[in-house]
Formats: sequence, C-alpha cells, structure tokens
Amino acid sequence: MSAQNIPNEPRENPALLATDLRAVLSRIVRRWRERSSVSDLTKSQEAVLLRLERDGSTTATQLAKAEGIRPQSMAKIVQTLEEAGMLASSEDPSDGRRTLLALTDTARGHFDTGRFAKDDWLTQAILNSLTPEEVDLLAASVPLLHRLAQFP
Repeated sequence: MSAQNIPNEPRENPALLATDLRAVLSRIVRRWRERSSVSDLTKSQEAVLLRLERDGSTTATQLAKAEGIRPQSMAKIVQTLEEAGMLASSEDPSDGRRTLLALTDTARGHFDTGRFAKDDWLTQAILNSLTPEEVDLLAASVPLLHRLAQFP
C-alpha cells in the first residue's frame, strides 16, 4: 500500500480510529488499576461490590445470576466479603425468608479511596502533560465519549 492510500483523517478510517481508541483507553484503565489497588480483593469480589454499589441491595441468588456464577461460588464470595466487613445482611422486609446483602461503610470507603487515587492520577496527567488548548480539546471530547458509552 502506498503512502497515498493511507487515510490521514480519522473519519476516512473509523476502524483504525476504533482500534487506536480501544488501545489508549485500555492503557488508561491499566494505569487507574495500578493507582487504586487498595486491597487484596479478587476480581469476582470487586464485581460483586460494584454491582451492589450500582444496583443496590439484593440477594445472593440474584447476585449469582447477574454475575453468571453458581450459587455455591457466590456463597463463598459473600462469606469472604462479610468477614472482611464489606457486606452486611438483613432480612428482606417484603419477604422474611430472604436475606438482602448491602454494602457497608467500609466497602464505600474502599470505592472512595480508589476513586480519589484515580482522579488524582488523571488530574496530574492532565496538568502535567497537556497544553491549555489540549485540555480544552479533551474537555470537548467528553460528551462524545459519553455518547459512545451509551451506544448499544
């Protein structure tokens, strides 16, 4: 392929833009993870906490279905998180036979600490690696990224 056939503008090759965007977002996510590893939680445990934070209280059975794992595996995850003080259980007010699981203040603190570390890293990266004009350009791109994130 000659240099004349290589697209110079992103709209001429959206597949290349998509590849570049995926790669850079993956690097940013890795950096965030490096900065926010505040505990020794497994990915499964983190996923359960994130789901409860996003969706609110639920049962272990519903969590297992939502995460696509066996109820026995979820029971182990829940037990570990309860022992770590990250989950609290209570009787379901609408059905006393069911137990609802909810995040504790400890779990919320875990999320806050991680978010603060991520925000701090990104703030420092913006301040120290971008010009004022580039900051404006980045800010203008945020609504576009929101739209991409909402695409089915």
